[in-house]
Amino acid sequence: MSKILVVDDESDLEILIKQKFRQKIRQNEYEFVFALNGIQALEQLEQHRDIELVLSDINMPEMDGLTLLSKISENNSLLKSVIVSAYGDMENIRIAMNRGAFDFITKPVDFKDLEITIDRTIAHVQQIKHTLQALKENDILRMYVDETVLNFMGKKEVEMAIFDNETVDASVAFIDIVGFTKISENNSPDVVVNLLNDYFDVMVKEIINEKGIVDKFMGDCVMAVFKGSYHLDRAIDACLAIRDRIQELPARSKEGFKPKISIGINSGEMVSGNIGSCTLRRLDYTVIGDVVNVAARLQSAAATNQILISEENYERIKESFSCRKVGSIEMKNKKNPVVVYEVIS
Repeated sequence: MSKILVVDDESDLEILIKQKFRQKIRQNEYEFVFALNGIQALEQLEQHRDIELVLSDINMPEMDGLTLLSKISENNSLLKSVIVSAYGDMENIRIAMNRGAFDFITKPVDFKDLEITIDRTIAHVQQIKHTLQALKENDILRMYVDETVLNFMGKKEVEMAIFDNETVDASVAFIDIVGFTKISENNSPDVVVNLLNDYFDVMVKEIINEKGIVDKFMGDCVMAVFKGSYHLDRAIDACLAIRDRIQELPARSKEGFKPKISIGINSGEMVSGNIGSCTLRRLDYTVIGDVVNVAARLQSAAATNQILISEENYERIKESFSCRKVGSIEMKNKKNPVVVYEVIS
């Protein structure tokens, strides 16, 4: 549902809006909030933080629409405004556009044109939100958090993205290239980096195919997070595919190396947020908690080309995957041994 604020001192416009868009209101596509002037509009924006679009007249008492535009641009660069006014002269249009208006519609209102404009503007807002989310989840934002980016994207929105944190139910996988340390000790930096990047690229493609997020690269290990529906199944599917793709890669005779992997997967509640130092401007959007620690220890315990999961996770996926009981292993900070299973196929 898209929430829209209509700002106009003509009270009959509220009745018209509700009549013309009654179907979309009933279908929960639109929700309208109303204000009679710019002052009331700012109050409504405080109360309804999820408003995505403002439709505003220009000539209103107490605070006019052009002043309201300036206030909105200062406080919320994600929020888009469309001017709906009888004052359709070029001077007013230019002032409105310079103050951040997304579009301009003249009265009397053509409601079909208004509907098209609303849909187009909301689609634009959603695209910006998706871009911000992608920046946050794909580890780009934390690499370029400087004043230029903050000014370009809007300080308030970027700060909200940076400091947002939550508890999520997700799956995490640690995928390690077995024995790669030997390569780094016996070859030139160019060979080491290029070879490692080639192997990582294979892994990343399979992680993305299952809608996973590459959380970080740690030496010769990849940490991946899977959220949303069937996240554990998708994590296992990705890891099985990675194991198959890595096994298909040829041996590197010059370096004397055949790539192999070991994998640990765990699932459950974990804390998701930006961890690091604000002073250094180095923040790592990541997941932390016991579930993540167990996944890392499962990877450490895994043999070559082995994918390990806990017994609890085995119970959740045993009807979908072929597994073999490995036994119990001791884990740091765990009072009792953890029963683990190997995912075969």
